[in-house]
Amino acid sequence: MALISSNMIRTPGSKGHRPPPRYVPGRKITLRERAIIFLPYVWMILFFLIPFLIIFKISFSVTEIAIPPYSPIVTFEEGAMQIILHLENYTNIFIDPDGTYMRSYLKSIQVAAFSTLLCLIIGYPIAWALATSKSTTRNILFILIIMPSWTSFVVRIYAWMTILKRDGLINDILMSIGIIDHPLHMLQTDLAVYIGIVYCYLPYMVLPLFSSLMKVDYSLIEAAQDLGCRPVKTFFHALVPQTRSGIIAGSMLVFIPAIGEYVIPELLGGKDSILIGRILWQEFFNNRDWPLASSVAITMLTVMAIPIIWFFKNQRKQGEL
Repeated sequence: MALISSNMIRTPGSKGHRPPPRYVPGRKITLRERAIIFLPYVWMILFFLIPFLIIFKISFSVTEIAIPPYSPIVTFEEGAMQIILHLENYTNIFIDPDGTYMRSYLKSIQVAAFSTLLCLIIGYPIAWALATSKSTTRNILFILIIMPSWTSFVVRIYAWMTILKRDGLINDILMSIGIIDHPLHMLQTDLAVYIGIVYCYLPYMVLPLFSSLMKVDYSLIEAAQDLGCRPVKTFFHALVPQTRSGIIAGSMLVFIPAIGEYVIPELLGGKDSILIGRILWQEFFNNRDWPLASSVAITMLTVMAIPIIWFFKNQRKQGEL
């Protein structure tokens, strides 16, 4: 099976290639340019940093029957400011007698990691088809990939509930062609959770892979084929290393939101699928234990920060090569 044709090779002198913009040393940045650069920082501060600091502060308080339902950590008595930090919320996570929180963390990491692997296995051939197809076919494939995102996230999950239930579409087809005699139990299982996560987050894997495949030096693949490499060896030694950044970026875009997913496990998963997103919902809204829920969220963010730091270190190393 041929991996590449000669008309797919793009060189700097090919039509449509634009040289990168040059940086002029000594040129002053205009006020308009400063404002454009400043806007993303304002957005990040208002909608990410400040909410994070609020949750971080609540995690060191204790639950109270009040509005809001937690004690202040900064108090003023007799003209002196006192800062009281309670660490039992974090210790309760790790010394919980039932081990509920640790099991939910491990289960969430397992589900997110396996879902990311499935998205990579399914998404790589799709991204390859996008990168190597003609412009008309590519546009059609793009529409097919992105079109489900135009519908509400919850509506799509409810659609999968009707497909996976005992009298749903899949069981009807399998029973009509005689493969099974009794309907399969697919809804409220881990299988349904994996299907929902892969279906919803697959585009986030395909798009970074497609971007990396468009930058591939196809002459290396042709050279590997000329040297007698088999397709599998050519794929893993000539193609995959060139798309490493796309693989990492796509995996990050799938793994990070999947580890804290709540809607999909709640609607498609069973009672045994206790993921960290469901724990957060129960502590915040059912138990109204905001300090404990905040500490669970901060711990989850710390776990999620590990692959992010690794990603940026990997990008920095690639930039130094």
